[in-house]
Amino acid sequence: MKQIKWPILLTLVLTGMMITVLPLHARAGLKGKLSIFHAGSLTVPFAAIEKAFEAKYPDVDVQREAGGSTKMARLISEVGKPADIMASADYKVIDNNLIPNFSTWNIRFATNQLVLCYTDQSKYADQISKDNWYKILQKKAVSWGHSDPNLDPCGYRSIMVLQLAEKFYNAPGLYQQLLDNRPLKNVRPKSVELVNLLKTGNMDYAWEYLSVAIQHELRFVTLNDHINLGNYKYDDFYKQAIVDVSGKKPGTWITKKGKSCTYGITMLKDAPNPEAAKAFLSFLLSPEHGLKTLNKMGQPPFIPCRVPDKEMAEKLPSEISKYVEVKN
Repeated sequence: MKQIKWPILLTLVLTGMMITVLPLHARAGLKGKLSIFHAGSLTVPFAAIEKAFEAKYPDVDVQREAGGSTKMARLISEVGKPADIMASADYKVIDNNLIPNFSTWNIRFATNQLVLCYTDQSKYADQISKDNWYKILQKKAVSWGHSDPNLDPCGYRSIMVLQLAEKFYNAPGLYQQLLDNRPLKNVRPKSVELVNLLKTGNMDYAWEYLSVAIQHELRFVTLNDHINLGNYKYDDFYKQAIVDVSGKKPGTWITKKGKSCTYGITMLKDAPNPEAAKAFLSFLLSPEHGLKTLNKMGQPPFIPCRVPDKEMAEKLPSEISKYVEVKN
């Protein structure tokens, strides 16, 4: 019998061990379509993350559909559209629309804040500041808008910013005065639609997330932390802002209270491609990959990411649990 040399034998043993310990998806090879529904404000970073992920897993075809987070969640829960992953600009959208019937956990992975965007073409572009923005928006010649509160978290957050401004500046009636100078036609289904209106000169100012402003190279006014919904330390002040949005059933309403901007992500129970979904989530939530990309694009991530309690943490797939801590 031919004797196997030790280096060759060792290689065979190690290879066998690697095959044994590698997860199933790594052994079989990930492939197929991966469907991701996500907030419009995640479009640019998710495009970059998709490109890097597909370079690592070339047999996976990531197919993303972006829109207002509430709308995207309802496409799953009410229309029945299949998806593997849902990422929302407000983690509460997942809690309210998908848990427990369509998903079992919800990871908070990134933050943001509201800013007022404009361009060099905008009226009063050379005058607007963090101290006078609300006066500029009251001028009759100025056109400004925001996304639909019923479809997009950025929409109801924009309304909250206006309510908080009235309280912060101690200016009774300011909220209504601002809305009176914003025609309904300037309320668009999702916040990223407003970017094109700004860049084409069809709108002077629009409420956006800071990350969107940076990614699209817009000029913007940053707001005091009492107003911008970007600092969790001011959640007690933020909760004074209250907005009613349409509920799951026609004629019903959900009351939203102000809270700092926190993004959430989940995998659907009936995900068509669960192994690819878990691999993407692992890639996204890794500080060296997805979270690094988010941070570069003006969207500070939580490192590690968060779930509210131990019960939810125990439901997480093993592939991603190492990137998550329990923190309310």
